[in-house]
Amino acid sequence: MDLLERDTHLEALHGWLEDASAGGGCIVLVSGEAGIGKTSLLRRFVDEQRQASRVLWGGCEALFTPHPLAPLYDIARQAGGEFAKAIAAASQREAVFNLTIEHLARTAAPTILIFEDVHWADEATLDLIKFLGRRLQRLGVMLILSYRDDELGTLHPLRSVIGDLPLGFDRRLHLLPLSGAAVAALAHAAGWPAQRLHELTCGNPFFITEVLAAADKVPDTVRDAVMARMTRLSAPARAVANLAALVPGKAERWLLEGILPTTAALLEECLAVGMTTLPDGALAFRHELARCAVEESLPPPQRQELHARILEALLQRPGSEIAAARLVHHADRAGDTAAVLRHAPLAAARAASLGAHREAAAHYASALRHAVSLPNETRAQLFEWRSYECYLTDQIAEAIEARGAALTLWRAGGNRLKEGDSLRWLSRLSWFNGQKAAAERYAAEAVAILEPLPRGRELAMAYSNSAQLAMLAGDAGPALEWGRKAIALATALDDTEILSHALNNVGTTKLIQLDAGGLEDLNRSLELALAGGYQEHAARAYCNLSSTGFRIRDFDRANRYFKEGIAYCEKQDLDSWARYMIAFRAATALAQGDWAQAAEDAQAVIEHSRVAPVTKIPALVALGRLRARRGDPGADSVLQEAWDLSLPTGEVQRIGAAAAALAEVAWLEGSPQRALAVLRLSAALAREHPDPWMKGEIAFWSWRCGDPAETANDIAAPFAAQIAGDWRAAASGWAAIGCPYEQAMALADSEEEDELRAALDIVERLEAAPMAGILRRKLRASGVRGISRGAQERTRQNPLGLTNRQMKVLAQLAQGGRNADIARRLFISEKTVDHHVSAILAKLEVRSRGEAAAAAYRLGLWAPENGERVAKK
Repeated sequence: MDLLERDTHLEALHGWLEDASAGGGCIVLVSGEAGIGKTSLLRRFVDEQRQASRVLWGGCEALFTPHPLAPLYDIARQAGGEFAKAIAAASQREAVFNLTIEHLARTAAPTILIFEDVHWADEATLDLIKFLGRRLQRLGVMLILSYRDDELGTLHPLRSVIGDLPLGFDRRLHLLPLSGAAVAALAHAAGWPAQRLHELTCGNPFFITEVLAAADKVPDTVRDAVMARMTRLSAPARAVANLAALVPGKAERWLLEGILPTTAALLEECLAVGMTTLPDGALAFRHELARCAVEESLPPPQRQELHARILEALLQRPGSEIAAARLVHHADRAGDTAAVLRHAPLAAARAASLGAHREAAAHYASALRHAVSLPNETRAQLFEWRSYECYLTDQIAEAIEARGAALTLWRAGGNRLKEGDSLRWLSRLSWFNGQKAAAERYAAEAVAILEPLPRGRELAMAYSNSAQLAMLAGDAGPALEWGRKAIALATALDDTEILSHALNNVGTTKLIQLDAGGLEDLNRSLELALAGGYQEHAARAYCNLSSTGFRIRDFDRANRYFKEGIAYCEKQDLDSWARYMIAFRAATALAQGDWAQAAEDAQAVIEHSRVAPVTKIPALVALGRLRARRGDPGADSVLQEAWDLSLPTGEVQRIGAAAAALAEVAWLEGSPQRALAVLRLSAALAREHPDPWMKGEIAFWSWRCGDPAETANDIAAPFAAQIAGDWRAAASGWAAIGCPYEQAMALADSEEEDELRAALDIVERLEAAPMAGILRRKLRASGVRGISRGAQERTRQNPLGLTNRQMKVLAQLAQGGRNADIARRLFISEKTVDHHVSAILAKLEVRSRGEAAAAAYRLGLWAPENGERVAKK
């Protein structure tokens, strides 16, 4: 079938390759449903291009548990030479990644690097994509990733990878089904009814190809079309095709010949029906849908028997060229328990060493399904390994289940040391799962079991875990007590890893109490982690150094550690920790008046498909407050989500932040009583914790919302001054810290015209429409005349309530500008444009960019002929 309606896509690919030839490099994301023609497009592009010095092509396979770095090993085989040998010999992920980037750097530009079907990619391959994406800018490499976007659920890990690609570096092609006209042309050429063909295929090129190829009848489904082709094969050729259908990816010639008589004539017969190809001499189905259709058509006993024969042939292959993941796939489907138990742990260990932790967890799950007859200690160890891999991949419920199973087995065997360590792990996992009470119960049980035993690192870590729980809950006394016990035991054991962990807890607790000694403890924790290569502990130290900087309004320190910490985490691909810091960087930018940065950071965190509640809460709070302060829609919904997420944590740092933000929205909307319930709950928590800034914020908003009984002692000075009626001292304090909006709110309590005008100037610069309205009304009520309406109030006079910046974005949008183009023209980030477009669509009450442009023109806000806003008559 001709490649129809893909000319613009080919033109775009050739244009981007020209850019890459200049040394710039780029990442191209080619998406579309299964069978839409992604591979056909890329093959045509590769055939037509004349610029690339090299084309390297790898693909991911639909194995039950994916083979780590499968596309990279495909590419290494194509590259050959020393690179292939070095990749095969490397045992650690960092070495493999660095070898890859070094090889690409030595290759003449431009190079086309294609990873197909990355919706099936293992975790190590996804990490490799992120690694390359952050380093290809100057190598002249065009990295093309194809995937089925209809198979990406909201939590699919590929979504996070795409979100982490460098801004402005990615190019996107989304392939749509063929139009009715194109389908009609194909139907006419084949003598088919056009409407019937379109009904059967919905314009999907693969479905069309399959239906047209089954020329003898009209199949009811594509599966029928595939099987109609299979009926044309002789019995020997069909047996070969059936065998190949059980091998995801491609079946090597030696594999086929080791199981069935496979002649060149039989392979030619398979090729003749058009469903299969012979890449690199191996037999592969042209499309995964066809392979699955054939595989599912085989009776289960026949499938099991063929998987057993495939496994036997793979095991007879000399050397170690067969990936353990591939052996596990066929052993599991063959029901070969011994083979699964022999190869699954090896496959898991290999996957973990390459950073493919999700795949490692899946391999351990495969082993455990077959492990009923193993000794309890062996099964317990498998459960522990699975739990840890699930923990690393944010599968917390599964991690808890596996660790609980291990605990049961250790108890049955009377192993008290392992029992105590399992309880400590369950404490940590329960906290991640938002189960504070369970976390504290497990922590106490762990200490009670481990203390009578010989003192070792398990007890030291149990002490430090208890300190961490108390620190997170804001319980300073217990945090310091447990932390000192952990430090003493870790020092006696000369265990720098646990010492780093414990110093982090103690230092953070001290800093929240405004004890300067905490900074020394935290910095030492960071130094030990960096020196020892304890990446998770180093990331945690950066997180607490930066987030506590925000919490105590030491913005210089916060921003310093945001910069260092995010760079460190991105280099090490510790994305969850980087996102945590980005969420607090959003809150810091909001406080400092850099609201565009705040919006960009908050949106970047919230839009990720997999983000922990403790990370999402500060991002939601920052975004909700920003929307409320600007008068944008959607503040209530994001803050309600923050509140709902914060309650199960039981932690005042999260509950208090959400409560204060809800109170601010209620006060701006003139209904402060709405916030009294959440404020009282938060105030009750805050009374028990020595955090003067959190206590101060809750006390301030309680006072603002008419509940002075909730004011507190020992609160931060600016809050205390404003509650006491000393607005001048409060404004001075906020100005010294660098919080312009809070400074304006303090000045707004004045009755003097100069201070009120100064406050108005600040909020006008920030485009804080609701506060500007409050100040103008107060000035007019006091008899002041000659107050200009101001940019924000003029904005609110239009029927849509758009800000000036949103009007500019709408102007560009109405001309058909993409977000990237708008960002360049207005000198703002693409994520900021995303935020403005979302607000514009909400205010206009429309669903698309085209509807927004039409509504703006209809309401007289935009004239396409001259690009100027026009007046309503």
